[in-house]
Amino acid sequence: MNTTRIFKGITKTVVVIAAFALVAGNTTAAQAANKTITCYKGTLTKKVTAVFPKCATGWSTTKPKAGTTATAGVAFSGTYKGKMTMVWSDSGVKVTNLTATGTGTTLGMTDMTGTGAAAPQNQCDSFIGTGTFGGGGNTITVKVDTGAKACADGDAAPTGVTVTGNAVITGGTGKYAGAKGALKANGTFNIKSTDAGSTESAAFTLTIAGNIGK
Repeated sequence: MNTTRIFKGITKTVVVIAAFALVAGNTTAAQAANKTITCYKGTLTKKVTAVFPKCATGWSTTKPKAGTTATAGVAFSGTYKGKMTMVWSDSGVKVTNLTATGTGTTLGMTDMTGTGAAAPQNQCDSFIGTGTFGGGGNTITVKVDTGAKACADGDAAPTGVTVTGNAVITGGTGKYAGAKGALKANGTFNIKSTDAGSTESAAFTLTIAGNIGK
């Protein structure tokens, strides 16, 4: 048996196979076309081109909805001072009008309006209320949550009243269209009388703080 010839034959076969594999690999690489994707981060966009493109950490291929990024998680706080009109009846009290002006991190929304109602049976009881903060073409609307309380300092008028609770953001306009979130609220006012049929106007102060999200 001529081993030298066999060895040369095997060597030639290996070389041919290796050359074929190299050519095939180069062909596959040449045929693998680059792809381009668009990545988003807040209001920023960038394109990534590669055979297997992917977005960097903190970026996503999901395009944010219009108007949602700029206001997400924006801090909002302020102290609002103004007047409220109360109308008493046999069953309770209604706040028919509340207007106030705010200072602080109000995001330009320095104007507040609202209404409310309560049927107090105890010195500290629940109430309902809605309000709007606005200015500069933007607004947010809020609704007092069910855990909010109005607590009188004394058991009869005249007395001071303190309100505490959360105001749930239910929507908005302008930059804050579709806004959500919760704001912690604390307020004070005085009442002179609780007689049915009486109407009075009282000074009102509200401190509010939280985040406006989406």
